[in-house]
Amino acid sequence: MRRLRKVLSIGLVASVLAGCSTLSENMRVPGLDEYNDDSKRSRVRGRLTGEDGILLFGNDRNSGGQRGGGASEQSGIGVNAYLWRASLDTLSFMPLASADPFGGVLITDWYSPPGTTGERFRATAYILGRQLRSDGVRIAIFRQELRGNAWVDVPVSAGTASELEDQVLNRARELRSQATAASR
Repeated sequence: MRRLRKVLSIGLVASVLAGCSTLSENMRVPGLDEYNDDSKRSRVRGRLTGEDGILLFGNDRNSGGQRGGGASEQSGIGVNAYLWRASLDTLSFMPLASADPFGGVLITDWYSPPGTTGERFRATAYILGRQLRSDGVRIAIFRQELRGNAWVDVPVSAGTASELEDQVLNRARELRSQATAASR
């Protein structure tokens, strides 16, 4: 019983510490964050519904133009809609295991290229914001080889993830230009 308490308390402390982060991307920047603007905050404070329905995440649909260069407010997702759609399109050759449009994370399942039986790949794409920027997407690639009866992690060439990120960015620009042309 005493050992169980010790293990549980260590696990609790570890999970609390893991939840803490000092990454600068997680810090709010005054003037760039919609919740730092007192006028917008005061418009939505104390209200559950707006004029056109339930108000979610403090976004008032009647507040005017778009922010951040991309259709994310219109689509109701938490990240840039062009980067999100482009990531889905680019990784569509791999089976999708998980997709979180509010957190901006796509996780694929293991994929073996046709004709290859002893090798498989997995990808995780992170959409890092609401703006269409070159640093707005990160992709991590994982590779395993079959050795005996077990899958073993092996390194992926350094340029593979960068090439996929470039494909996502090119597709996102393509989608944005198509949307701009369609709205004219």
